[in-house]
Amino acid sequence: MPTDVVMPQMGESIFEGTITKWLKKPGEKVQRDEPLFEISTDKVDAEIPAPASGVLKEIKIKEGATVQVNTVVGVIDSDGAGAAAAAPAQPPAPAQAAPAQAGPSNQANGTSLAQPPAAAEAAPSAQAGGAAIDVVMPQMGESIFEGTITKWLKKVGDKVQRDEPLFEISTDKVDAEIPAPSSGVLREIKVKEGTTVQVNTVVATIGGAGAPAAAAPAQAVTPPVVPPQPSAPPKPVAAPAAPPARAHEVVSFPAPAAAPGEPIRSSPLVRRIAREHNVDLGMVSGTGLGGRISKHDILNFIQQHGPGAAAAPVRPAAAPPAAVPLPQPARAAAPAPPPPQFQPLPGEMVPMTPMRKKIAERMVESKRTSAHVHSIFKVDMTRIVRLREKVRKQWEARNGVKLTYMPFIAKAMMHGIRLKPIINSSIIGDGIQYHKNVNIGIAVALEWGLIVPVVKGAENMSFVGLQRAISDLGERARNKKLVPDDVQGGTITITNPGIYGPQFGTPIILQPQVAILGMGGIFKEPVVVTDEDGNDSIAIRHIIRLVLGYDHRIVDGADADQFLVAVRDYLENFDEDIG
Repeated sequence: MPTDVVMPQMGESIFEGTITKWLKKPGEKVQRDEPLFEISTDKVDAEIPAPASGVLKEIKIKEGATVQVNTVVGVIDSDGAGAAAAAPAQPPAPAQAAPAQAGPSNQANGTSLAQPPAAAEAAPSAQAGGAAIDVVMPQMGESIFEGTITKWLKKVGDKVQRDEPLFEISTDKVDAEIPAPSSGVLREIKVKEGTTVQVNTVVATIGGAGAPAAAAPAQAVTPPVVPPQPSAPPKPVAAPAAPPARAHEVVSFPAPAAAPGEPIRSSPLVRRIAREHNVDLGMVSGTGLGGRISKHDILNFIQQHGPGAAAAPVRPAAAPPAAVPLPQPARAAAPAPPPPQFQPLPGEMVPMTPMRKKIAERMVESKRTSAHVHSIFKVDMTRIVRLREKVRKQWEARNGVKLTYMPFIAKAMMHGIRLKPIINSSIIGDGIQYHKNVNIGIAVALEWGLIVPVVKGAENMSFVGLQRAISDLGERARNKKLVPDDVQGGTITITNPGIYGPQFGTPIILQPQVAILGMGGIFKEPVVVTDEDGNDSIAIRHIIRLVLGYDHRIVDGADADQFLVAVRDYLENFDEDIG
């Protein structure tokens, strides 16, 4: 079965790329995820992995040619059959001129959904009424290689309009609605809900007017998909003769993450980071598809072990003489059956969503990485509460956005950072990176999980600009319109559980940041107030509790408290033009 090789989208603002080098020739065998060709864009140079195993049957775009994303540049015969072209083919003129092969650009989320030509798919569908248009799993960012279809919004046989939401996906960065690339009838759903596939995999076809070509239940497609984890309780298994597969390994330094002879799957970016920090990728455990090492994996490894920690990896030693047996590694032992107290109880068992699994993974990782400490300050917000009540209606009418307490807190936090820049930093290996910009992550609670979009360059924004940016990100998060760049690059985070009424919470730091500021609820409380003459009295004041969670590896208690004092003083004596 032929598999199209397409020009990938290496970022939301990149719409074309230049093929600089083919790493395989027609007729050569390729393995899935093996580097196949190199590309250059106006932002990155990268090696592109093969989407499937087989034989490189044809090269459609020669070296040096520039084409739009999702253009078919080659064909892999997944069955290993078929004669290969003797020389690279010239890019056919119709392939770039035929408008029927290109879908719209999703302006809502910045993701191009241009579709590659697919004659093999279109031919049988044409008999049902009109040429078929492939619907593909879009690439939602240069570091994202797969996505999970969480919901189909249309059924086979339904009419769809171009740019109408067609299905929902979840990646390790964002959840998003994906629009239809063209108008017509949804003829076939190739990938069912809950299935994870690589980017550019054809997940459905849309045709012109006519009956659907396939109304049967959706089938998994090539390349192989990754089904959801089963919810049934684990069963006892016999002890394996060899260490368990990568997906079940417990990584403990310095044991290598990849078995000897096993290929290490990683991107050019990951390999560059490894070279710069003198890290052997064989020691890094990959959490991506098929054990692929992501940027997150390599940075986490460097944080835990430091640069050069794995420059001289410890490889398995030769087998000792029979007379001196050594104990087997603990990780080779079979998992024990669950004790009676952990046996399933009556109730409903549902699998975690991809977002829920990613949140769980990152929270545990953060607690394991950072030395969490929390400081709590009571802050008198009466001045700000009264100001907001006084100007809110006119302010909102003038600026077209709701006035919340979040920009007041953000402004105060940036004031504290100017005094204590260590709060806006990250640990990289054995070094401390002081960030030039204040990129504030704003935690947004959704019905299906939690996401933290980022306000970039907040230190340069006016009060009105901050409120608009915060409102825009929150609205797009709730409507699944965020793009990967919206949730990357944060340097410090604000979370506001106070809207639900708690006094305060103790939030977990979002890696690789070193601090997170939590807002409690604002309550009227009796407070001792001292006037200018030193006389005390009891007054009703609006009080909020601010909690700073910080990484005690580099942030000392004195630094944290001085930061919070600066934040408190700024809020209690707020005297700025809010526009």
